[in-house]
Amino acid sequence: MNTTIPTITLANGVEMPQIGYGVYQISPIETELCVTEALRAGYRMIDTAQVYKNEEGVGAGVAKSGLKREEVFLVSKIWISNYGDVRTTEALDESLRRLNTDYVDLMLLHQPFCDRYGAWRALEKAYKAGKCRAIGVSNFFADHIVDLAVNNEIAPMVNQMETHVFQQRKTLRPFLDELNCRLMAWGPLAEGKNGFFTNPVLAEIGKAHGKSIAQIALRFLLEKGIIVIPKTTHADRMRENLDVLGFSLAADEIAAIETLDADKSLFFDHHAGAVAKQFVTEWRGLAD
Repeated sequence: MNTTIPTITLANGVEMPQIGYGVYQISPIETELCVTEALRAGYRMIDTAQVYKNEEGVGAGVAKSGLKREEVFLVSKIWISNYGDVRTTEALDESLRRLNTDYVDLMLLHQPFCDRYGAWRALEKAYKAGKCRAIGVSNFFADHIVDLAVNNEIAPMVNQMETHVFQQRKTLRPFLDELNCRLMAWGPLAEGKNGFFTNPVLAEIGKAHGKSIAQIALRFLLEKGIIVIPKTTHADRMRENLDVLGFSLAADEIAAIETLDADKSLFFDHHAGAVAKQFVTEWRGLAD
């Protein structure tokens, strides 16, 4: 298996692995074990968040791996209850403590709600202080990210969005490209929704390459220049998700997968009033 992971160069010159391991919905205790296993398999980027409540497990897993800190690219996210000039600074320091490190490679604002401007100013200060090697956002649509970029000194370097074969972000990407902002996919396997694991287009292409449906979907995103963080708690699937580097898709195969794009979320619409209300009322305190 080819485990030489390609990198994406961010706007500030930082090299970021294009494939990482995500720990969403993994318990704190299990996270330590999974991160250790993922690093053993060859992953060199781990994606977590304050709201996942498993940053300590990530830090412990990295420490147990025996790898040097600079060999592992750590990504975390500030939750909306921690937004604001002062609170974001405090919360970022708490994340560093839980991750057992004095810097994070990439820190993101997790959602486009509440005081995102105050939070972004705090991230800019943390970046200049060396606490973050790069800063960015998550779940920011074109209107959110353009407004934030134009009205601040530093534009987001990464935008982590729901991105998979059924939601390819074709309308968002021109705005990201203009800002020199890289697209990072959460849910790159669509969390199995929409008949993902039985999709006939992906299955046929997989058969031609001797690869699984998941591997074909990940390879497609990689060839589109998208950063991916597939999640699994099974060691064999960790290795399978990483084994997507030794082959390429043909032009007609890429074109076939492009037809699967419905340009619609399989989870929730951040522009819907009901969703915004849930974030700022019901879900705001999740990281407290």
